[in-house]
Amino acid sequence: EGMTFVLTGTLPTMKRSEASKIIEANGGKTSSSVSKKTTYVLAGEDAGSKLTKAQTLGVTIISEQEFLDMLK
Repeated sequence: EGMTFVLTGTLPTMKRSEASKIIEANGGKTSSSVSKKTTYVLAGEDAGSKLTKAQTLGVTIISEQEFLDMLK
């Protein structure tokens, strides 16, 4: 709750729209661009410039599995 996620790349088992709904249902927000206010970048395969920007800003990058584990 209260976290901001940026989704990038292709997730293994769900669509990004599904992940966005889960985030919002749990009180989080999604953003289309990475900033210092971003809590997590949820990165799948073929993640591009958003992943690079997250690394530059020191934003925590998580996989789909880590995201699912957070929900438990």
